[in-house]
Amino acid sequence: MTHHIRRGHDLDPELVLRAYAMGVFPMADHRDAPNVYWVEPKLRGVLPLDGFHLSHSLRKTIKSNRFRVTADKDFEGIIRLCAESAEDRPDTWINGPIERVFLELHTRGFAHSIEVWDGDRLAGGLYGLALGHAFFGESMVTRVRDASKVAIAWLVARLRAGGFKLLDCQFQTEHLASLGAVEIARDDYIALLGAALGDTSAGLSLGSPSVDGDFFALESLAPPEAPRGPAPTDTVSGPLSLKVIEQLTVHTS
Repeated sequence: MTHHIRRGHDLDPELVLRAYAMGVFPMADHRDAPNVYWVEPKLRGVLPLDGFHLSHSLRKTIKSNRFRVTADKDFEGIIRLCAESAEDRPDTWINGPIERVFLELHTRGFAHSIEVWDGDRLAGGLYGLALGHAFFGESMVTRVRDASKVAIAWLVARLRAGGFKLLDCQFQTEHLASLGAVEIARDDYIALLGAALGDTSAGLSLGSPSVDGDFFALESLAPPEAPRGPAPTDTVSGPLSLKVIEQLTVHTS
């Protein structure tokens, strides 16, 4: 289901927050589109936080310590990478107004990113919006094989550590299904959304983010004897990250 089109000017951040709290989100027809439309899918993709599928191959990739994983270190870089055209994705739905409103929501503490680095190169990642105990995944990208899967694994671990209840994927894809995502009817989604938001939607304000879930709780799970690194956002994948992910995911194979 799509709703009225907003043309020719930037999105209002508070309007976007209230739309997500109602189960609606903006999209554009293509990167250079001047307008957006509002979407409310009849079937909603969600990834149950207790049903994430950590496969043997993904465990092996994380354990290899090939990638370095950070949170909110380069939000702008991630959203622009998601918006770029690629050989397997010649166009995207992230236009200028959507990019600008999410950059503003990030500065206000509502939008977050997971970055996956291959050396100094941004190999992939994802970004989304946090409200109450819900996280709305917006887009993910990979430029190196398995980078987006690593990002999702870290997102799930981070959300579980922070007490989140809902990971909204918007639409189901084969890739997401392989990681445990499912489709649910709109009414069921609205019920889950209401439980995850609680009273958050009644008091949305850009001045004070109503994020009851703690997006950065994962850092506190490092054992006291482990090196903590220079900053909370510099979470390096490796033996510690694999242990944390295994503790915070249920379904492994």
